[in-house]
Amino acid sequence: QVQLVESGGGLVQPGGSLRLSCAASGSIFSIYAMGWYRQAPGKQRELVAAITSGGSTNYADSVKGRFTIYRDNAKNTVYRQMNSLKPEDTAVYYCNAEVTTVQAPRGDYWGKGTLVTVSS
Repeated sequence: QVQLVESGGGLVQPGGSLRLSCAASGSIFSIYAMGWYRQAPGKQRELVAAITSGGSTNYADSVKGRFTIYRDNAKNTVYRQMNSLKPEDTAVYYCNAEVTTVQAPRGDYWGKGTLVTVSS
């Protein structure tokens, strides 16, 4: 089994910054892509940013230039630095990872989510 635990959410003013982290643990054999999704009230979950095990990144157009995703493979952890936050960034942010475990082939795993609220 794999657990993804997010941390770093909270309330921030417009223009502010936050850093989210997501640590994977369990009987992990290998982690492939890791990413962050978000779901705002009344909207579908959308990809925010993703990073492969080799370090290639992909960002939603709405966050390019403001968000940076990076990972520490030795710690099985992915981070996301969010700068110049806007009220429309308010959402629950979910961590996602493609993981092969000792017992199971590659599969998608999700964290429980962390709330980010951008408001004055």
